[in-house]
Amino acid sequence: MEKHYTNRSGWLRAAVLGANDGILSTTSIAIGVAAASIARQPIILAAVAGLAAGAMSMAAGEYVSVSSQSDIETADIAREKHELDTMAEIELKELAKIYQKRGLKKDLAMEVAVQLTAYDALEAHARDELGINEMTQAKPLTAALASALSFITGGFLPLLVSIFAPLKFMLMAQYGFAIFFLATSAMVAAKAGGSNISKAVLRICFWGTVAMAMTALVGYIFGVKTS
Repeated sequence: MEKHYTNRSGWLRAAVLGANDGILSTTSIAIGVAAASIARQPIILAAVAGLAAGAMSMAAGEYVSVSSQSDIETADIAREKHELDTMAEIELKELAKIYQKRGLKKDLAMEVAVQLTAYDALEAHARDELGINEMTQAKPLTAALASALSFITGGFLPLLVSIFAPLKFMLMAQYGFAIFFLATSAMVAAKAGGSNISKAVLRICFWGTVAMAMTALVGYIFGVKTS
């Protein structure tokens, strides 16, 4: 039996985005501060602050975003239900036309529409007309929790580097471990989602390098090198 991964798309997207953002943003903050200071305490403080703020920001942003999607889906379903109650015949023909466009002959398309309407008209229209089904339906709280937890998991790794890496090699340690963590995250996500692993790894490592280089540059430009 073939494996399909569409049912994982919602939580997987949120989890991957959260973990990668946790690694990248926390590392970038730590690198920026490390480039501007020779003391460890500011680096750790910046990493902790970035971790806490980022987790809450990710959770709030994901909840609001997915809630908006959920509101649209709910409104569409309510509108469809009203149309089924007030113009059932028109909706039946509309459903049959959808099946015709997918390759069924006119009589067969109508027969399929009639049978699915008799079984569950609203579900048939939600799925085939609106593209809404149980697997892809927006779940705001699940997405928010996945984002926050994954951000914390990802951001905790550069925090450990901030605490234990030698100050002399802090920039290179942060960058090296971040690339390793990002590549690992991309591999896990690609494997779970059934997509190309090499492409996922190269993509995140390239843009991660760009982001960390920019924050390091800012640190060097505005750094005061206080002890």
